[in-house]
Amino acid sequence: MQGKTYITIQGDMWDTIAYRAFENEYLMTELIDANPSHRHIVVFPAGVILAIPEISEPVPDNLPPWKRGDSS
Repeated sequence: MQGKTYITIQGDMWDTIAYRAFENEYLMTELIDANPSHRHIVVFPAGVILAIPEISEPVPDNLPPWKRGDSS
């Protein structure tokens, strides 16, 4: 398996794994989408290997152009 992975411990749930991986439990949808064969699991047993996708931080719209990376 390429990239980052997470090996579950007994009792892990999608939101707790997302919090451990991204420090944001609301990113669990991205985690589920990266692991479609496990999407039916609510509470994980120990030892399941999950792929951790790369999450890019969105650039806030309220930043000035020089902080957004705009060339204009």
